[in-house]
Amino acid sequence: MSFEVRMKELGLELPAAPKPVATYVPAVRTGDLLFVSGVLPMQQGQLAWSGKLGRELRVEQGVEASRTALLNALAIVKQEIGTLDRIVRIVKVVGHVASAEGFTDQPQVLNGASDLLVSIFGDTGRHARVAVGAAELPRGAAVEIELILQVA
Repeated sequence: MSFEVRMKELGLELPAAPKPVATYVPAVRTGDLLFVSGVLPMQQGQLAWSGKLGRELRVEQGVEASRTALLNALAIVKQEIGTLDRIVRIVKVVGHVASAEGFTDQPQVLNGASDLLVSIFGDTGRHARVAVGAAELPRGAAVEIELILQVA
């Protein structure tokens, strides 16, 4: 099945690919690997989720922030390769979670992105992952996600 059709079945729509906020490119392809730069949970050009998990935000809000950041990352992928159907494998997800002191549920926050990848891509979406806490993220974001994908 087409991954883009699967997204429609799930009621998901990709936003416009976010523009870089500094001097970098959104993605770099080398061979059959696509490296997507860190992506924030933006909606319509505005940061949708800010604050620290375990203080201003609950885990459930962090899950939504990670889903939002992932959809932005997939929008960049589509911009780079033309269609999500050229994805061969999600190789790795790196997630940074703005965390209050003592917050240790970063893996649960990033499950929002990981679970969504598996929902869309099935076994192709199963990936290696890093989930780390951060004192601060750009623009005060709650999460930042980067991807490594194998593409055709």
